[in-house]
Amino acid sequence: MSEKRTPSPTVESLEAAKANNKTEIFNAHVDTSGVDERKLMRKIDLALIPWLSFLYLLSFLDRTSIGNAKLYNLEKDLHMTDNQYLLSLTIFFFSYALFEVPSNVFLKRLRPSLWLSFLMFFWGIMMTLQGVVHNFPQLMGMRWLLGTFEAGLFPGVNYYLSCWYKRSEFGLRAAIFFSAATVSGAFGGLLAAAISNMEGVAGKPAWAWIFILEGLVTVVAGAVSFWIIQDFPDTAKFLTEAERTVVIRRLQSDNQFSAAGEAFKMKYIFASLKDWKTWIGMIIYMGVDMPLYAFSLFLPSIINQLGTHGFTATPANLLTVPVYTFACIITCGVGFLADRWGRRGYFNVVFICLGAIGYIILIVSRNAALSYFAVYMATCGIYPVISNSVSWVANNVEGSYKRSVSMAMVISFGNLNGAVSSNVYRARDKPWYPLGHGLVLMYIVFGIISSSVFIVLLKRENARRDRGERNEYIEDQPETHDPANEKNGRFATVDDAKREKGDEWSGYRYTI
Repeated sequence: MSEKRTPSPTVESLEAAKANNKTEIFNAHVDTSGVDERKLMRKIDLALIPWLSFLYLLSFLDRTSIGNAKLYNLEKDLHMTDNQYLLSLTIFFFSYALFEVPSNVFLKRLRPSLWLSFLMFFWGIMMTLQGVVHNFPQLMGMRWLLGTFEAGLFPGVNYYLSCWYKRSEFGLRAAIFFSAATVSGAFGGLLAAAISNMEGVAGKPAWAWIFILEGLVTVVAGAVSFWIIQDFPDTAKFLTEAERTVVIRRLQSDNQFSAAGEAFKMKYIFASLKDWKTWIGMIIYMGVDMPLYAFSLFLPSIINQLGTHGFTATPANLLTVPVYTFACIITCGVGFLADRWGRRGYFNVVFICLGAIGYIILIVSRNAALSYFAVYMATCGIYPVISNSVSWVANNVEGSYKRSVSMAMVISFGNLNGAVSSNVYRARDKPWYPLGHGLVLMYIVFGIISSSVFIVLLKRENARRDRGERNEYIEDQPETHDPANEKNGRFATVDDAKREKGDEWSGYRYTI
């Protein structure tokens, strides 16, 4: 099969584009005939995905390793009650949610290589310092600061990736990136089991070494990230000018009109706040993100309590590994199929329903083997739906700043509900935790309902556009000169309408 090459625009093609009211070709003077598009996308994948996925692995490992550390006498050594332990989990989510939206704005205005590296370096320091705390208040302070610095990575990278890939390509990349969380879950159990052998080294307990060693790895990774993380497509130094031009053109052909750059205006922020899609997206993400944190923070403890006598700490951590391996496989599979087939909303509904079945079994089961099986069902309604929901929202928001704020708001609200997940698995409810499983199931139902509503409303809006109800009055297009169209805006050209209205432009079609 011959490789696909991007032809260089001719004078005739430029004139034809203008005549057909298409977006003016970006960098029309640049010859892109020598750029192989498939090789270019492989080059971009290798430059972006592996390292960013590794960073998220470290991020998720650092925020959830406290669940593994708990099994090695964290509460006893710090003289904490169960309620205080739950508070130490909860406080992370408040700072984490609070700083996500401003962090995404900073990411857009600054260089990703600078901002993301800065955040990572300092959250690594906070993680390390958790290993030297001596009491509950000190642990609370470190958890607040950990959430502050970690806040920018997940929403920032998802927004950043959406600036590189077409809407039909983004889902798989987002899934691979997020699957680092599942790898981190598997790796975290193995790592905690290995580090526990350092009990007593330098007079420190095993839980302290879990924090210290994992934190130091993050510090080093943050320091070297400045030279590894690439910037946005229009300024990325690892691409030639012709390659940068191809990236921007293919994004613009996918209705990403702001791909060539967009000046910051407060109206883009307000546009996100006023967009109904942002608010429904927040409910969808809430419905799967609270279960995510409940699952990841308490899975070792849940498995630890299964069976007549329960498992000891290390076998409990090791039994989480196959669960997370399964979650990784299914997350990437859903990302691939949703990109291939579209219909992201239907994938959401089907897999959230599978998760609901898993939690219903967990609520009623009093058999260890059955409950362990149900944990696998539960992963179906959590891990693949997280990345699919982020992709779904990103696919339906155009405008660089608007998308950055919308994605941050959606993820921020979901993470705020992580504070709820920190408090639902109480020690007095062990070993079956009916209250925790029941509340998680309630959130999953929110996810099913809101995903279904989103599908219906997006379909209705696309139908209105197909019927011409959203058409604008375009001055250089006589066929649009219907006074009724002026209510949707009056513009000199289609390009002006696209830039001004973003995804509200009549020619934009939402991803169902």
